[in-house]
Amino acid sequence: MALKFTAEVVELAKNSGLHSRRKFLVGGSLGVLGAALQAQTPAGQLPNGQSGTPGAPTAFGTAPPVGPEVSPATFAEAEKLMQVEMTAADRAMAAGNWRMQMAPVYERRTGPKKIELEATLAPASQWNPHLPGIAVREGRDSFVRTSDAGMPLPASDDAIAFAPVWQLSRWIEGQKLTSVWLTEIYLKRLERFDPKLHCVITLTREHALAQARAADKEIAAGKYRGPLHGIPWGAKDLLDTAGIPTTYGAEPYRNRVPKDDSAVTKRLNDAGAVLVAKLSLGALALNDIWFGGQTMNPWLLEEGSSGSSAGPGAAVAAGLVGFAIGSETGGSIVSPSMRCGVTGLRPTYGRVPRTGAMTLCWSLDKLGPMARGVEDTLLVLKTISGPDAGDVATVPSTLDFDASAGVKGLRVGYFPQWMKESPATDVDRAALAAVKKLGMTPVEVAIPDWPYDSLNLILFAEAGAAFEELTLSHKIDELKAQVPDAWPNVFRQARFLSAVDFVQADRLRRKVAQEMARVMSEVDLLLVPSLRDEILVITNCTGHPSLTLRAGFVEVSEARSDWAPDPAHPLPKFSPPRRVPHGVTLIGRLFDEGTIGRVGLAMEKEFGVSAQRPEGF
Repeated sequence: MALKFTAEVVELAKNSGLHSRRKFLVGGSLGVLGAALQAQTPAGQLPNGQSGTPGAPTAFGTAPPVGPEVSPATFAEAEKLMQVEMTAADRAMAAGNWRMQMAPVYERRTGPKKIELEATLAPASQWNPHLPGIAVREGRDSFVRTSDAGMPLPASDDAIAFAPVWQLSRWIEGQKLTSVWLTEIYLKRLERFDPKLHCVITLTREHALAQARAADKEIAAGKYRGPLHGIPWGAKDLLDTAGIPTTYGAEPYRNRVPKDDSAVTKRLNDAGAVLVAKLSLGALALNDIWFGGQTMNPWLLEEGSSGSSAGPGAAVAAGLVGFAIGSETGGSIVSPSMRCGVTGLRPTYGRVPRTGAMTLCWSLDKLGPMARGVEDTLLVLKTISGPDAGDVATVPSTLDFDASAGVKGLRVGYFPQWMKESPATDVDRAALAAVKKLGMTPVEVAIPDWPYDSLNLILFAEAGAAFEELTLSHKIDELKAQVPDAWPNVFRQARFLSAVDFVQADRLRRKVAQEMARVMSEVDLLLVPSLRDEILVITNCTGHPSLTLRAGFVEVSEARSDWAPDPAHPLPKFSPPRRVPHGVTLIGRLFDEGTIGRVGLAMEKEFGVSAQRPEGF
């Protein structure tokens, strides 16, 4: 099995300097093919083009050929995918030694596969939201809750179910309410309303009642663990729970049962919280369709709840859990919080460990709380924050929050043009007016007109890598959603993304982070329309925290969807229009969730709409 070179290839090699020496080695795929080549290599000559002469290094493009034959026509077609242009001579040269120069770098995937990259293995390169040369604001590590006003326990279970966590915790602490009682309230509501919402993947009844009984016993004995002790919660079903299925909402994983708890699950267990349900997510953390159907919005049952934290958004809005843990890579906390009228806190990248959580994108994934009020999300954030050895991106951080502190004098940045056009509404503009009413100072800010959506290449490439085996084995074909804008198609397309373009997108990411650092140096926080695409992409890439909260109501004449329009399946229309909640979003400085929490709490009180419930729940 000797190597054969055409005269054309040899001539091309000479002309392109392929015989020049290199100062480092080029790895080649040997395996069975390599062994055969080595066996037939003439005496005194080494494989991979390496001379037997001492001190002579290898040259590029001299590894044993691997992979299918390619031709100039192959490159001509590939140019359409890569959006580059080559001359006929360029294509001929590239085709001539592709199988010796570039194909060998695919050894890890094409074989022989000498190593498996386990799912817990993170890339060597890490995103650090702190930029060199920019001082990190050091905050106090202080947390002051709302004081106990001695509010009496409501007469109805439904009213108890919709109470905020900070109030539920006061009733439990004062033993006016037991954890078992509260847990049974939520379990009954989960069973009653899930047929309408499709938000529960696994109900953890026995597990929850055991945790609740243990909590009541400890509290009665004077061993109160803190504000989450005895509080029922729901986990987006990408958080591992020992002995309880964690399915990622995807058919290939529906029977997956992890042996260990995720870091966040463990911290909530240690805080005495009670897990009542594993909640739905769009399959593999995209939108709101999972193997059990589509999760619906309690405020408008004709539309999905948005995603991918679909179950947490629906369950919190319908009063089925005290709080939930969601995740965000590119809008998965913000969007369902906005649509379902709940409060979602997306923490700074690196604050909350993702150990034991499904990986979609190593440099973008974040875990955060979703609840019915601002203070509730801060209570949860304090519990789940902090480094974990299993997540190389986590760092130590402080949280400075005082529920009684004022907001006067704070500078709130906003983008004037964004407030004048869709997706901004009158609710967004009223929120901007409230800034001044509360004694804060509105400050106009601006960013360059750059192609921010090109940063999504990072998401597509990392996600394609995270689910490479699922894609190449065609198990991805089992997902319910098989439309052009769903993951199966995106993961397949990602195989054809350019590595050079990935690096350029990563460089752009740093430039965007520098621009955000400039903007945030001018203000204390930003007020933005929740679903403004640019700010969703930018802040998820730069790692800035966000707080989305209900600010009012709007009327819609058509159901909303996360999915691309499909003429064959038009969305329901409403006449007269339907009233639904609308949320605004605050963007904070890195690791300064306390400030957006303080402002969010002041705005929540000013808006006065957070206590309204969806009809029928």
